[in-house]
Amino acid sequence: MEKTKLTLPQFQQMKEQNKKFRMVTAYDYTFASIVDRSPIEMILVGDSLAMTMLGYDSTVPVTMDDMIHHTKPVVRGAKNTFIVADMPFGSYNTGVNDAVRNANRIMQEGGADAIKLEGGANVADVVKALVSGGVPVMGHIGLTPQTATQLGGFKVQGKDAEAAKKLVEDALCLQEAGAFAIVLECVPSPVAQMITEKLSIPTVGIGAGPYCDAQVLVIHDLLGLFDRFTPKFVKKYAELNKPILEALNQYADEVADGSFPAPEQSFGMKEEELKRLY
Repeated sequence: MEKTKLTLPQFQQMKEQNKKFRMVTAYDYTFASIVDRSPIEMILVGDSLAMTMLGYDSTVPVTMDDMIHHTKPVVRGAKNTFIVADMPFGSYNTGVNDAVRNANRIMQEGGADAIKLEGGANVADVVKALVSGGVPVMGHIGLTPQTATQLGGFKVQGKDAEAAKKLVEDALCLQEAGAFAIVLECVPSPVAQMITEKLSIPTVGIGAGPYCDAQVLVIHDLLGLFDRFTPKFVKKYAELNKPILEALNQYADEVADGSFPAPEQSFGMKEEELKRLY
């Protein structure tokens, strides 16, 4: 059965029918086209490209131009997968007008189906303005990497009752503002379960346990390609870093000893033409 891109009402229906959907990151045409051939329903062009693609230490340096640049090839490569693109740091925390203008750029120039931004009640007015303007918005609470310094670093959020209650309130605010789904990152499983049960819109977990309506992972993490650090919540479904390095080493050796390129990788010419050349 050929895969077709799902719509927001269909994701909502999956929530209502207790059917989980799947999401992974992708940042280029090649990976996007591979994901498009899988059953995975949603791609996130995440600002995590700061680390996986650009070599930064955090997501903060990523710009609007970076996000649009990486969203375009993902859209071209995954025509049958719903694509969400991150709003980078500084693109929406300077006011509603900036947020609307930048979200419109991601939708119009990048071609994304929706955008994602971080924050709870503090960004509810931005979410409401975007949704009113026709931009589908996915929320993101818990560990919010763009503001991790304020949270005390990359650690689990909502571990005590008061902090957990704030997460529930934030989720409800985002739903009220019009978000179609909310990412829950690095929160205790019972808290994620409570939020999932309270919301009528889907939750997408990453380090939030098994009770969310969907799960998301960074594709470089699940394939074992990114080895600078591995969060506890990551499951590596492959260790592709090793065979890729082995292939590169073999290529280097064969070039050095002259065994590559072999005749089967080379082109010849007709004998009479070679004689004419000489």
